[in-house]
Amino acid sequence: MNALQLSVFRIPFRLADPAALWLLPAALILLIAATVAAVRRKSAIRRMFASETVRTVIPGVSALRPWLSHFLAILAFAFLALALSRPQFGTHSELAKRFGIDVVIAIDASRSMLARDIKPNRLDRAKLELTDLLDKLKGDRVGIVAFAGDAFTQCPLTSDYAAAKLFLRAVEVSSMPVQGTDIGRALEESKDLLINAEHGAKARVIVLLTDGEETMDGNVQARLKELKDMDVRVLTVGIGSPAGEPIPETNKRGKFTGYKKDKSGKTVMTRLDEAGLAAIAEKTGGAYVRAIDGSAGIQRVFEIIDGMDKAEMESRMNIQYEERFVPLALLGLMLLLISAAIRRGRLTAPAAGGLK
Repeated sequence: MNALQLSVFRIPFRLADPAALWLLPAALILLIAATVAAVRRKSAIRRMFASETVRTVIPGVSALRPWLSHFLAILAFAFLALALSRPQFGTHSELAKRFGIDVVIAIDASRSMLARDIKPNRLDRAKLELTDLLDKLKGDRVGIVAFAGDAFTQCPLTSDYAAAKLFLRAVEVSSMPVQGTDIGRALEESKDLLINAEHGAKARVIVLLTDGEETMDGNVQARLKELKDMDVRVLTVGIGSPAGEPIPETNKRGKFTGYKKDKSGKTVMTRLDEAGLAAIAEKTGGAYVRAIDGSAGIQRVFEIIDGMDKAEMESRMNIQYEERFVPLALLGLMLLLISAAIRRGRLTAPAAGGLK
């Protein structure tokens, strides 16, 4: 539950965790139950004995002390519930700085990414891996480029990882107007995204996630030289199997209709080009990893990104509330100790008559 904002005598006040206030009705119910039990106990004693014989038969009996013990314990419970709601009042300004790097994720959405040598298929596995990467990043800006025969920016650089995940989930093979695997065009679009970024970071990296077909043509070589001159590292993540896998085809309803064939009627096989992807990474001082099962490959990518020099991305003044739950918690604990210390015996000397 979101913090509850209040104002007391024009002083800003809020409860950081107001959900804990739901414990207060429970405290009231317990108090009512304890009172009813005390009344019944007193009535039972009076039914069993005459008032003048009670102190003789059961000396020191008291209907008040058990109720008082319960009352203090319940009151302590209420104060602890208030403490759990984290009351805050009084503020101070605090300069918050965010450090990170700029990361562009270039994801292959060509038809070959529908191959199922990695479950459920290469593209879906790639999106799962990249979602895991976004969950690990802290403070970095992330942009997404989708590519096949052409490339376009799917998500501009942002530190809003929830929004980036939405854009990532929207990447589909069917949304790519031109099929093929133009890695050079993907690198060019990624480079432009980094160049045009406002307040660019000191360290910049491109995470290229693909099966690697058609990797090292002349266009790719030129883009890699430009990226190296800009000190942008390319981390390549290979998705797929070097052994090869047929490319499934579907109809407009997404139903499987067979495998892609060439003009001669032979089934087209798609293979992971590890050598080509490793060469791309090497030319920019990056690294190549292979995503096989789980997120081992992306974990390595995260470790590389996390080890890069982080620059100040943003600084702003934040208003911080002062926590005030400690006195309430201490009062609750003190009442618990008093409740435990109350004995069930008499409060006065045996000579004192009457039912307490």
